[in-house]
Amino acid sequence: MPDGTRPSPNIWHHTETYEVENRAFDPDGLVEAAIASVQDWADLDVLDLGCGTGFHLRRFAATARHVTGVEPHPDLRALAARRTRRLDHVAVLEGTAQSVPLADSSVDLVHSRWAYFFGPGCGPGLVEVERLLRPGGVHVVVDNDASRSTFGGWFARGFPDLPGPAEKRAFWETAGYHRVPVLTRWSFETRADLEAVVSIELPTPTAREVLADLPGTTLEVDYAVDVWWRRT
Repeated sequence: MPDGTRPSPNIWHHTETYEVENRAFDPDGLVEAAIASVQDWADLDVLDLGCGTGFHLRRFAATARHVTGVEPHPDLRALAARRTRRLDHVAVLEGTAQSVPLADSSVDLVHSRWAYFFGPGCGPGLVEVERLLRPGGVHVVVDNDASRSTFGGWFARGFPDLPGPAEKRAFWETAGYHRVPVLTRWSFETRADLEAVVSIELPTPTAREVLADLPGTTLEVDYAVDVWWRRT
């Protein structure tokens, strides 16, 4: 594992369940639309920083000139490479947020979604993003908003010691980022899938509490995120 790697509490240890979550999240494409409203990636060079299993790489690759996924975890990186093996204009590389194996000014869009290396204290990662982006390039960060939505309330209950919404907003605004709030949803095929995903996203006591209160027929949960972006 590269030096400086920060472990993910969910996808690293529950990869298959995280794939279920990826499929359930944002079925209406609202987050993607929010990113595209800031920067369409057609014919551009895109970096997915912290790409995990490469779930988003193929979507970017549908119109981008070139897509690079960077991921520190070797097993996840192997899955991402296998997922994109037939796409000549996609590369998957080992790296971290603060050390990306790409040249200066080599990408137009950097995408970071639920990446644990961005947020308060992520200065080295932001410096690296600045190095990588061409003039006019955009960095997009997709993060939870614990101030609203059903899942946001669950997240706030489960992680009371993490920086709150006000602190995170102040951090990003001070760094020159703009906020696009998005209210989307999880939509699961089965209750078992919903319960499995809740159980990897929240501490066990909180997960048990919220599932006990959730009607047994529930397959959808409203979910708020912030799309933070900055243009160089």
